[in-house]
Amino acid sequence: MITMRGSRPLYCHSGGGGAPAPSLFSPSPNHTARRTRCLSVSTAVPEVSDQPSALPLSLRRRLILLRHAASRLSDRLTKDHDRPLSKAGRNDAISISNKLQQMGWIPELILSSDAARTKETLQIMQENAQGFSEAEVYFMPSFYPIAAMDGQTAEHLQKAICEYSRDEILTVMCMGHNRGWEEAASIFSGAVVELKTCNAALLESKGKSWEEVCFISQMRHFYYLV
Repeated sequence: MITMRGSRPLYCHSGGGGAPAPSLFSPSPNHTARRTRCLSVSTAVPEVSDQPSALPLSLRRRLILLRHAASRLSDRLTKDHDRPLSKAGRNDAISISNKLQQMGWIPELILSSDAARTKETLQIMQENAQGFSEAEVYFMPSFYPIAAMDGQTAEHLQKAICEYSRDEILTVMCMGHNRGWEEAASIFSGAVVELKTCNAALLESKGKSWEEVCFISQMRHFYYLV
């Protein structure tokens, strides 16, 4: 099942060119990466912080960086881009959708790699949790190659989020691949974040729009999950 708007599924490229986007959730210039409260949602039983967000709902901007679920091993007949999920990966996609829904982290906008394993992860999440099927979905062909390029994923995600979001969209989910997704999560949070398959980094900042968030350079840890 692919989320539809009108009569056509949303298959879109991210915008190219232009000046670099300002830093989204970036640490201060003097800040060094540190091992601290990790922002990952694991498919294992989590330990959840009971600390509520202090930000007003109207200013709260949430970003979910989700790595695809585990896929089958590659073979000579299947390109890496086309690898489907494994049985364990399908089960993990169900589990992560349940956990995010229980926590109230339901995206209104989903930007996803167009690789088969990422699209299948999203399809299972949509079939299992209604909130995910109600989100706008854009499949981004650029998310697949950019994740393999050192130091480029974070800025690319910033541009995509600002281009496709609107002021009323408070929660965005970007779905993709390592090493780029781990790298982006670490840059945005200023912490060393590890994302195994079907793990999600949960980031929160403030702003009246996503464009404003891009200039604030401020985020906070919301949950500590192991």
